[in-house]
Amino acid sequence: MKIKFIPESTRYDSMIYRRCGNSGVQLPAVSLGLWHNFGDVDDFQVAKDIIYKAFDLGIIHFDLANNYGPPPGSAEKNFGIILNDGLKDHRDELVISSKAGYYMWPGPYGEWGSRKYIIASCDQSLMRMNLEYVDIFHAHRPDPDTPLEETMAALDHLVRQGKALYIGISNYTPDQTRKAARILKQLGTPCLIHQPKYSMFERTPERDLLNILSEERIGCIVFSPLAQGLLTNRYLNGIPADSRAAKSSSPFLSTKQITPEVLEKIEKLNSLAQQRSQSLAQMAIAWLLKNPVITSVLIGASSTRQLIDNAASIKNLSFTDEELKTIEQILK
Repeated sequence: MKIKFIPESTRYDSMIYRRCGNSGVQLPAVSLGLWHNFGDVDDFQVAKDIIYKAFDLGIIHFDLANNYGPPPGSAEKNFGIILNDGLKDHRDELVISSKAGYYMWPGPYGEWGSRKYIIASCDQSLMRMNLEYVDIFHAHRPDPDTPLEETMAALDHLVRQGKALYIGISNYTPDQTRKAARILKQLGTPCLIHQPKYSMFERTPERDLLNILSEERIGCIVFSPLAQGLLTNRYLNGIPADSRAAKSSSPFLSTKQITPEVLEKIEKLNSLAQQRSQSLAQMAIAWLLKNPVITSVLIGASSTRQLIDNAASIKNLSFTDEELKTIEQILK
């Protein structure tokens, strides 16, 4: 007999929600990204348990993209099954986002930022998830050959069609972000949010991007906050054989990146996290959320235990001046 999922009645009691730029959208401080662990190669029941537990924790934002899997498209398909199986009655409580920009099918219209690809990709994503609309649709990466005006007009068109409620961008440079924001504002569909890669080990957004997002009143949701697992206790005792870094096929993290200097930084950061009664991952997430420009931090999870641990980072978001100074000295 199938057991119906009944969410916790207290799911909104502990999560922190932050306003996204100059909008009516409020996102949980911690959102769930389905980049890894939700494809056809993964355990479907585990994925289901993670999504249900996330909702029980007040994590109402689920972030996807057309190419998430593997294989590409399978994360959206599986999420759609899980959504319609147990969360269908709660659709209006959820913020579901997807993206288009990376390779999905052969030919000149299977990737990047043409109007044809953006609109076709959104249609395919909605079909895979069995949804009438997504809450946020992102341009996943800037296209060096398609005019920015064309890509932004395609996003605006999706909103006017009712296929997306809000528009976002990801991986755009500061200059591209400012230009995209102004184009969208002229079109009448303001840019809601930007999704950059940002962590203690990836500080690029601090140069100009965060200031521009603040000036333009655009939300910011961070991906890879744990630097592909480096900012966890995973590598404190060397490189585990089953880790992402140990897999020669991984395009995101390699053993060459885990130098003695990096390991020393991880050990020192972990020591400070313990003094704060946090795990290293919790402190790394809290360090990002201390900045009011950051609306939400995207976490991944391979188990409900990992999800619960990372979500608990919101219990301590305060840093003393001395702690911040120590972190900068370690990272220098």
